[in-house]
Amino acid sequence: MTVKPPAPPPLPDELDRLLRRLRLPYVCRAAPEVIANATAQRWEHAEVLRVLLLEEAAGRDQATIRTRRRASGLPAGKTFDAWEPDRCAIPAKSQRALRTLEWIDRAEVLCVCGPSGTGKSHFVEALGHLAIDNGKTVAWHTLETLAVLFRRHRADDSVNKAISKLIRSDLILIDDVGLLPISADAAEALFRVVDAAYEKRSLALSSNIHRPGSTN
Repeated sequence: MTVKPPAPPPLPDELDRLLRRLRLPYVCRAAPEVIANATAQRWEHAEVLRVLLLEEAAGRDQATIRTRRRASGLPAGKTFDAWEPDRCAIPAKSQRALRTLEWIDRAEVLCVCGPSGTGKSHFVEALGHLAIDNGKTVAWHTLETLAVLFRRHRADDSVNKAISKLIRSDLILIDDVGLLPISADAAEALFRVVDAAYEKRSLALSSNIHRPGSTN
């Protein structure tokens, strides 16, 4: 039989109000248990402070990641947790090199080409999720959503502003290039994004346009 220890006592009201006033929500959440452990184990005061500040920093980091993931527009689910590297035609060495994300820091362009069902979108989107987990900002589009963005801002002559905002991201993902016929708006939008990002930001594209017999 396992005996569950009693819940740590709540913080005094004054301390709770002070932490909320200082906007330290993760310290506020962790403090009762940390203080109870510190009392039982006779921690030094500096250790208590260190643990509480680590909780606040970790909580803020996770909140930032969640915010960036929502802002990116990335579809959920296609991460490396569900990736099967041995079933992909991309050489294992290349996969490992791309997962270091060093190419993003060099503002390089990645294009993953191949027929439908070969894992292009999954791999590119997983790189996007990995980049967010490593503190980078990401924007995800298909050619169609890029064309919609272009048309919406062309109406009030704010296309340049929209593209400038888009390429503030460390990595811009453009999925399914060539899956459907490319409209004039989509082609122009793609050209302008690629031109604006050149040598400034990294682009990653997945494309169904490939040489016969080629899968990557």
